[in-house]
Amino acid sequence: MEELRVKRRIVLVPVPAQGHVTPIMQLGKALYSKGFSITVVLTQYNRVSSSKDFSDFHFLTIPGSLTESDLKNLGPFKFLFKLNQICEAGFKQCIGQLLQEQGNDIACVVYDEYMYFSQAAVKEFQLPSVLFSTTSATAFVCRSVLSRVDAESFLLDMKDPKVSDKVFPGLHPLRYKDLPTSAFGPIESILNVYSETVNIRTASAVIINSTSCLENSSLAWLQRELQVPVYPIGPLHIAASAPSSLLEEDRSCIEWLNKQKLGSVIYISLGSLALMETKDMLEMAWGLSNSNQPFLWVIRPGSIPGSEWTESLTEEFSRLVSERGYIVKWAPQMDVLRHPAVGGFWSHCGWNSTLESIGEGVPMICRPFTGDQKVNARYLERVWRIGVQLEGALDKGTVERAVERLIVDEEGAEMRKRAINLKEKLEASVRSGGSSCSSLDNFVNSLKMKNFM
Repeated sequence: MEELRVKRRIVLVPVPAQGHVTPIMQLGKALYSKGFSITVVLTQYNRVSSSKDFSDFHFLTIPGSLTESDLKNLGPFKFLFKLNQICEAGFKQCIGQLLQEQGNDIACVVYDEYMYFSQAAVKEFQLPSVLFSTTSATAFVCRSVLSRVDAESFLLDMKDPKVSDKVFPGLHPLRYKDLPTSAFGPIESILNVYSETVNIRTASAVIINSTSCLENSSLAWLQRELQVPVYPIGPLHIAASAPSSLLEEDRSCIEWLNKQKLGSVIYISLGSLALMETKDMLEMAWGLSNSNQPFLWVIRPGSIPGSEWTESLTEEFSRLVSERGYIVKWAPQMDVLRHPAVGGFWSHCGWNSTLESIGEGVPMICRPFTGDQKVNARYLERVWRIGVQLEGALDKGTVERAVERLIVDEEGAEMRKRAINLKEKLEASVRSGGSSCSSLDNFVNSLKMKNFM
């Protein structure tokens, strides 16, 4: 214990995006409960602050980093590239300040894989570092594989319908089109980013927000390939709940849910980045209405191109929604998913949402938008068999049928049984003696070792 008392501060470096901030703050809570002090180093775009949930954390801001307007102007991938270019010096300044103020008290720096600029400071100050992946282990495997392919030939394969529908060699059941390419940038840029994120450099370990009962084979692959300890310690939202929404939640939807029948509601939320065309939203509204099931629909401000919120949508849309639906700008997702009225979750299949839905035993309608969401959607449908994937153009008939399959049909009831079974396994994994709980303990014990670096 002596080594832990001497070096007990952990520095967290999150990506300034909802899907990345949430799990790293949960990780901070888990490590704080183990006796560590937590310092969170933010960019100017992060809006997490020392609220009552994180009042025991110390926050620093990297000077001269990018802002929200930079993200809008550059787009996500160029934003990440530029962020890594300009934050290196400022982060070194933050670490230097921290060492000066706190003494040699840093046990390690845990950085999001997309914040790889952190490694320069870690190397300069000779600090231990750990890479933190907020996606599934399978998505990490995919990024590792993609970082080695030829961009030009891969692009040709993706454009060929005969090839894109085939299973990618060694990644069954993932097809070429399920691989985590992005809607936010060209293939070349994406593969360049992936080659940076999967390069662990001098990191002593990798932490993944997952668990062996979901991804045993992918975790084993990473353990072999990365040649450093891999610690699956998730789902973090169960192990260490820590509210960290960057958007204001509308809790009025809980009152609405209280008036609905048990297991009848389809909850729709497509995440913090996905965009929806007006025509697709109208098809969704028609399909949802025709399914005769009540629905709670999150329509995020700015998610409809050319519109602040829903003002560009037609009277027809408003009429269809008003019959059975309830719309909010953002919802308290965990409270919604655990509500007894919710029978299914229509999701973009981001990893946080996927884990949260499985963690409440709620089957899913999968409509992935970009990146690792496609990997998760395929696994939800084909591996864990608790999801219905919607592919291609949306039309009201497809929407109606998907909702009926999930909420009304026997197929949905079977999915719900499997989802509840997985929920029980996830809960067991984070309890004392469970695989994720033991993995976290092993990581903490490794920090007490003098040869951790």
